[in-house]
Amino acid sequence: MGFIKTVIFVFILLIAGLVVFIYSGTYNIAATEPHSLLAQWVFNTAKKYSIKKHSEHIARPKLSDNTLVKAGFDHYENMCAGCHGAPGTKPAEGFNPSPPDLAEEAEELSETELFWVTKNGIKMTGMPAFGLSHSDQEIWSIVAFLKQLPDLSAEDYKALQNNGTVDFDIPPEDEEFYKY
Repeated sequence: MGFIKTVIFVFILLIAGLVVFIYSGTYNIAATEPHSLLAQWVFNTAKKYSIKKHSEHIARPKLSDNTLVKAGFDHYENMCAGCHGAPGTKPAEGFNPSPPDLAEEAEELSETELFWVTKNGIKMTGMPAFGLSHSDQEIWSIVAFLKQLPDLSAEDYKALQNNGTVDFDIPPEDEEFYKY
């Protein structure tokens, strides 16, 4: 019985210490102050597995359409480029965590993961939930564009900004993927 009392006492002491720490204002929440390695690991690991879990049952429409990709560019230009940058433009500074370069993210995340993040946002990162103001079709168009972003040059991006056309290298769809 003495062991259980000791464990309970230590637990209460830890909770009390945590409460004092929180209310003391000691922890610097400034965006200019980097997170500890432990906090970065916890957040990045939780983010990775949360996105994977919540996106695994989303049905992906066909995205192999130049018109859809162009519509996605228009949305990206208006909603995403200011923070995430674009070919030839770095992501915005002053955020903590920094907004990721979406050309890199588009290579690492699946279409359904990109859709889920764009639709639902990510807490405490500045990434808004566009599903509150945009249709699923509009969000899928952004995803279609994001999947082209890694291969898009700064010159091609500039051409799109000036209402030019770009021949996107869209791979043929895998018909088996769409049999649900």
